[in-house]
Amino acid sequence: MHMQHTITIKAGGSEKDYWKDLWLNRQLLWILSKRDISVRYKQTILGVAWSVLRPLMTMMVMVFVFSFLAKMKGDPGIPYPLMVLSGLTIWTFFSNTFQQISNSIVINSNLVSKVYFPRLLMPLSSIAVGFVDFLLTFCIFLALMVYYQYPVSVNLIFLPFFLVLTFVTSLGFGLFFAVLNVRFRDIGQLIPFMIQVGTWACPVSYSSSLAKGTWFERYYNMNPLVGIIDGFKWCLLGDRSHFNPQTLSYTVTISFLVLVFSLIYFRKKENTFVDHI
Repeated sequence: MHMQHTITIKAGGSEKDYWKDLWLNRQLLWILSKRDISVRYKQTILGVAWSVLRPLMTMMVMVFVFSFLAKMKGDPGIPYPLMVLSGLTIWTFFSNTFQQISNSIVINSNLVSKVYFPRLLMPLSSIAVGFVDFLLTFCIFLALMVYYQYPVSVNLIFLPFFLVLTFVTSLGFGLFFAVLNVRFRDIGQLIPFMIQVGTWACPVSYSSSLAKGTWFERYYNMNPLVGIIDGFKWCLLGDRSHFNPQTLSYTVTISFLVLVFSLIYFRKKENTFVDHI
């Protein structure tokens, strides 16, 4: 015999009630996540294959531009395509998750205007799409490691830490832009541009060792994505990959501060979403 529970959700409750409602509606989070993944892959001709081809094509373009044209050197002992794809793998997780979260409220405007539920469920459900894309790109990277016969590093045990840090960073920045996107629809046009610039500004396709000893090294290291990408490369490629642990202090501090600020900002503006949808 199955017990049935009736959950009544009402707006205007206390902060404690909000987080309780969020937990009680975890099934809705699961439903929204499955829907987002389904929409992501079913509405494309190539489906899942597109998520495999895109990082491969991007990697080949980056290797051609930076290695063959710009004659840049990667970290010693690491095949350049491996270095690029390792950076691209974690960047894909961040950029896709950030973009999905930023657009989550606008995309789900029909739900926002019809029924009450903790709106934070929508940004959280968007993380699933970014994580699936990450897993697909990570599988491609593993296949490339086998091709180059590159040894697996013991640093791999720290990989979950950098995944969590990427999640925190993308959620923090994504929530902030999700709120702005509801009020100012131009933000939706700005986000893809920011991601495009970030692809080249962050050490996705080159080594951060190039910034070592320069006048801008300190400011470069303050970019929270630098610590994440370099740390992720270090996990996959081992100690041959350049990684300055000091960058982690910037990453952790900035990412968690942004997350706290964005959560407060999101909760403050949450009740006004329906007025601007």
